[in-house]
Order: sequence, then structure tokens, then C-alpha cells
Amino acid sequence: MKRLLYLTLVSALALAVVSCGRRGGETIRIGVVGPMTGDGAQYGEMIRMGASMMMDAVNEAGGIDGKMVELVFEDDKGEPKDAALVAQKLASDTTIVAVVGHFNSSCSKAGKPIYKQMKVIQLSPGSTNRDVCIGSDWTFRNVYRDDFQGYAIADYIKEKLGYTRVAVLYDNDDYGRGLKEFFTEKAEQLGLEIVREEAYNRDTQNFGPQLTNIRKEDPEIIFISGLYTQGAMIMTQARNLGMETQFIGGDGLMSADLIKNGGDAVEGAYITCPFIPEMAGEMGRKFVEDFTEKYGEPPDAWAALTFDAVGIIIETIKEVGCDRQAIRDHVASMTTKEKGYDGVSGLTIFDENGDCIKPMFVAIVEGGEFLPAQIQFN
Repeated sequence: MKRLLYLTLVSALALAVVSCGRRGGETIRIGVVGPMTGDGAQYGEMIRMGASMMMDAVNEAGGIDGKMVELVFEDDKGEPKDAALVAQKLASDTTIVAVVGHFNSSCSKAGKPIYKQMKVIQLSPGSTNRDVCIGSDWTFRNVYRDDFQGYAIADYIKEKLGYTRVAVLYDNDDYGRGLKEFFTEKAEQLGLEIVREEAYNRDTQNFGPQLTNIRKEDPEIIFISGLYTQGAMIMTQARNLGMETQFIGGDGLMSADLIKNGGDAVEGAYITCPFIPEMAGEMGRKFVEDFTEKYGEPPDAWAALTFDAVGIIIETIKEVGCDRQAIRDHVASMTTKEKGYDGVSGLTIFDENGDCIKPMFVAIVEGGEFLPAQIQFN
């Protein structure tokens, strides 16, 4: 019985009878895009493994109507200009029936008008900027938005941790700015004192000036609104300066490379995220077991969300075939619990903008691992 729900999910996707394969092709081709190289390469690797695991499960069970699923991986390097080129390449290829991606919010936004113009669905498992889906009925995501996350982090600092003086370090891009703005908006409503805000660019290596300015204000906690590469450097350099301040970060810090690169400096940091293996449901726990056995390491949140994103596309193809418009329309119809997708990361249903609401958890780095924080959201 332990395996039943998880196996039912994979079997239902794999055994569906669908007439697919554009122009008589022998495979059903789905694009998967992420930062396969560059600062976000660890995200890209988890995206690749999560997507491949779903593809392998479906194909090993016979594919869809005898046709194998083929994933076409593309690297946007986490850069908007590269994302636009990749979007043009995939959207122009009429054998690609859907695209899972991008990861970075700025990349999803760069590709959005292209996917809309070429009429191919874009389903992001990682872009959380509020405006990612706004303005296109071809863009969806199966992860929460940054207004939800930013508000929740402010509430957690005030109501759960009991701090009142906060400094903010933020990446000066769509993700970093957006999450920071929602955090500070809620913080002011709650009476949190923002003692200092410091921006940085993605290529910053020396955070000494920002940290020196922050140290002068003596905050109780520092909120990092950015990605794991810079997050590890920030915490390491802060500890080298003798700062013992508590750190908290958004889901951009959720990567094994945060711990690998930051070592002891990241111990005790709080991180919000959409998936923690120890707090997953029965299907989620089975996914973690199978993923770890297959790849030799546990999945992160982005592997789980990508696994589900590919699953949403597969289930949709099962229902309506490979026509791009039909795929978009079916995903857009997933607006209720009954019509939603019950995956390893929980239930996914979409609103009129293509956004969804997912639960959020808090992890803490302890003993070189991400573990569930003792205090969670209500």
C-alpha cells in the first residue's frame, strides 16, 4: 500500500491512450529549459533529473499510445538574452508540443512574449516573480508567487522568531527585487524595522562594503533575497568579518550547493521553500526514495516541481492529444481540486492568470543538511 498512490500516478500517465506524434513522428517532444550552466547550474541539474525521472517512468511503461516521450533540454544560462534565444528556438520547432521552464523569473519573462506569439504553453517550475504569468494566457507556473513568499517571511521573522530589527541584502534582478519589495511591504505593516537595504549584482564577489554597512546598524537578522551562489558567499564573508547575525533566505537559496560552498558559515540559516522531503506526503516520500536510488542524491524542491510540471503536461496530452492550443486550454481548465493535478509536491490548480498556490515550508541548515525547522507556518 505504501507504493500505491505514487505508482498509480505514474501508471495513469504512462498507460494513457493518445494519438500523438506531430507530423507522424515517433516521439512526443517536450522542451525543458533551465540554467544548465552558469551560477544556477545546480538548479539546472535538479531540473534535468526531475524531468528525466518522469520521462523514464512513462517510457518504461510503454510510453503514450506506443510513442516515447522525448525531452529536449536547452540551457538559458540563467540569462534573459539567452532565454529569449532558447524560447525562439523551441517555439519555432513545431514538433515541440509544450515547454517546461524557465527557472529564473527574468528568463521566464524574457521568453513569455515569444511563447505567446508562437502559441506554445510555458509551464515554469521555479519562477516566482509576481508578474511572470501576467499578460499571457500561454504562461503558467506550478510554484507560489513572491508576494506570498515575501509576506510569509516577514511574518515568520516577527511572529515566529520574535525579531524586530532586520537588514536586507538583495539581488538586483526580477527575483531579488520582487521578493525584497513584498518582504519590506509586509515588514512595515508588522512593525519590523528595516535597518538597512543593500543591493548587489549577480557577478558580485566581494560583499564587504554591503556587510560593513549592515554591521553598523546591528540587525538581529539578515534577509537574503537572492540565489545560493551569492548567498553562500555572503554568509561566509559575514562570518569572516566576525558577524554572528542570524540569516534567513527565500527559496533561491534552496540548493545543496549552498551548503557545499558555504560550509559551516551557513549553519543555522533559515530558508523558505515549496518542498521538504521530510514533510512530503506519501507520494512525495516515495518520489524522494526513488530519486535518491536513481541518482545517488536526494531531490530538492526544483526536482520535485519539475517532475510534477512534466507530469502535468503528460497528463494533459493523455486527455487532449498533442495540439498546442488544446494543451493550453486543458491546463487552463485545471481550476478546481477535482480538475487539478495531485503530484509529489502537492495539489496544483491554476487561477485565471496561470498562477497557483502551493504550501510553503521552512528549512534550517543543521549538520550540513536541510532539515525542517522546528517552527513552521500555520
